[in-house]
Parts: sequence; structure tokens; C-alpha cells
Amino acid sequence: MPEHQHAHAHAPRDTSDAVDETTAFWDARYAERDRIWSGRPNAALVDAVRGMTPGRALDLGCGEGGDSVWLAEQGWHVTGVDVASCAVARGQDAAVERGVGDRVRWVVADLASWQPDETYDLASACFLHSPVAFPRTEVLRRAASAVSPGGHLLVVGHAGPPPWATDHDHWHDRPDHEAAALLAPDEQVAALGLGDAWETIVSEVRTRDAVGPDGEPAHLDDSVVLLRRR
Repeated sequence: MPEHQHAHAHAPRDTSDAVDETTAFWDARYAERDRIWSGRPNAALVDAVRGMTPGRALDLGCGEGGDSVWLAEQGWHVTGVDVASCAVARGQDAAVERGVGDRVRWVVADLASWQPDETYDLASACFLHSPVAFPRTEVLRRAASAVSPGGHLLVVGHAGPPPWATDHDHWHDRPDHEAAALLAPDEQVAALGLGDAWETIVSEVRTRDAVGPDGEPAHLDDSVVLLRRR
């Protein structure tokens, strides 16, 4: 577990009898440093919600809460779900520090088994990839089923491995592993199989600037899919 993990009583933990592979992996991942991500919202999310009326949002795999906190600052009431308790605790602290602690409900749970308990105007899954077994498509379909009519589902993923990836990274080790699948936008829409009840608003690859682990600049391709429930 992370060295400075501090539990928050109102963040319920998934009630499994044993720490599974997913929990163990992500707890160890977030224990590596005091902060893994930048804290800034994903650019595709910022672009997607432009013009939307704030309502209830679901942030799948919220990590340290960058997207959840930003959405709350825009007036959304957010449910952020992640399997790593330390990451969720960091998100909670950020929300309080930025004055939106009352706008985010944090849930520590494995999305593989977690069930939405309300409906949402936006369900967002940004870079919901994992090197360990994870039923990604099932999780996305379950989230879609909780989106209200007129609401949106945003799915952002890697369209290709980063240039610094090695043969030892999960991009190459398990190319058939659904959780790490690199889907083109249209492939992502087809994989969801949501049918005529949904309208495709965006289905495209976007290139963004990034910085690699050794400080080298790079260009990354993202698959961006935004669907609207009719």
C-alpha cells in the first residue's frame, strides 16, 4: 500500500475477501511517487463538455481525480470511481483544496464488479487501460446503461503505444488483452455495440504533445469517441 495512504471514512471500499491482482497492481503503481499524474484534466474531456449543461457525471478510473475535480469546478456533481484507495484519497484532498469537496462523491471499488447506483448526464472513461485482466468493454457498456436520455458517453484511449514503450511493456506483451487494447475510434464504437439508441458525435484520432519519462518531447495519438443517448 502507498506509504502515506490515509483512509477517508466516506469512500467505501469494494468488499472482496482478498486483494486481487488489479488492486495490488494499482496500489503499487500509485505507491511509486507522491503523485503520478499532472492533476490537469484530459484535453479531450475539456473539449467534449464544452457547451454541455452541467449535471451528474461519472468518472471511470478517476485516478488522482484530475478530471473529477475539474468537472466539479465547472458545476458538475461527480462520482469518481477507482480501485486504488491512495489515488482516491489524493483526489479527495485536491477537491477540498480547490473548494469543490461537496461536489464529488468518491468510491474506492473495482470497476469490474462495481454497479452504478444512479443515472448520469455524462459518463467519462479516459485512458481506461490496464496491464492486468479487466473487462473493459463490459464496464463501458454498464456505464452507458446508466446514462440518461440526452446524456453522453466519452471514451478516450491510446490509439497506439507511446514511442518510449518497450517490448516489456503491456502494449506489446499482451496485444490480445482487452484491457490494454488499442482500438481505432470506429473499432471502439463497434466494440461497444450500443445500437441505434446512441448517436455518434465524435469518432476520431487526435494527436497531442506529450513529454516522455526521460523528458523527451513526443506526439501521441488518442482515440476519441463521444456518443449521445437519443
